[in-house]
Amino acid sequence: MKTLWDTHCHLTGYRDPIAVLDEATKADVDVVAVSEDPGEYRLLRARLGRRNGVTPALGMHPLRAHSFTPADLARFLRMLSQATWIGEVGLDFSPAGRPTRTAQTHIFEAILGDARARSLPITIHSRGAEKETINRLLQTDVRSAILHWYTGPATLIDNALAAGAYFSINPAMTATAKGRTLLAAVPMDRILLETDGPFTRVGPRPSRPSDLPAMLDHLATRWDLPAHAVIEQVQGNQQRLHGLA
Repeated sequence: MKTLWDTHCHLTGYRDPIAVLDEATKADVDVVAVSEDPGEYRLLRARLGRRNGVTPALGMHPLRAHSFTPADLARFLRMLSQATWIGEVGLDFSPAGRPTRTAQTHIFEAILGDARARSLPITIHSRGAEKETINRLLQTDVRSAILHWYTGPATLIDNALAAGAYFSINPAMTATAKGRTLLAAVPMDRILLETDGPFTRVGPRPSRPSDLPAMLDHLATRWDLPAHAVIEQVQGNQQRLHGLA
C-alpha cells in the first residue's frame, strides 16, 4: 500500500489522466477513480487495465438521475461483481437535485439493498440530503461508507459515526469554516483524504492527487501532532477501512 489514498478523484475530468497518475505515483498516492455512470466505469477499466496505483470505482451520480433508465440501474447491479470500490453514489437534494429526488432515492435504495454493494468501500455524495443519507446508513450494514465532502449540519456527525462512516476531506475544505468544524468534530480515526479533483483547486489550478501529501501539514497543525504521527494515523484509517470491506 502506498502512503496515502485519494479516495475520491474524477480522473476522467483531467486533460491527461495518465500524467496525473504518474505524478500521484511519484508522490506515493494511490487513486480511487470515481465514475458517474456504469459506462464511464467500463471505460476506466478498459483504459487503465491492471495499472498499479489506481482503482476504478463503479458509480451512479445522483445529479445524473434524470438520465438513468431501469436498464442503467440493472447494469450497475450486474457490474457489482467486477467492482472493488463504489462511487460516486448517494443523494443530492440541493436545488439542482430536488427535481429528481424520487429517482435518486430509488437508485440509492437499490444500491444499498444489494449485499455486494454493502460489502465494498463506498464513497457517498450527500449534499442537501445529509439527514436522509445518514439515516439510511444507520438502517443498513454498510461496512465501509465514506461521506465525501460532507457539508451538512454538525449535529448529524455523531449519527454518521454511529453508522460507522468515515469522512473524506480535500484541500478546499481546509480553507472553509465548515471544513474546520468538521475536522474538529470528527475523531482522527475516521478521517480519510480526497481531492475531488479536478473540481477543487489548489491556488490557481485544479487539485491533483499529488497534492495530498501537503495536507498532512495542515492535519499536523489541527491535531497538534508531529508529521510522522499524522501519516501513521491516516495510514491506519486506510488499513482499517480496507479490513472492513
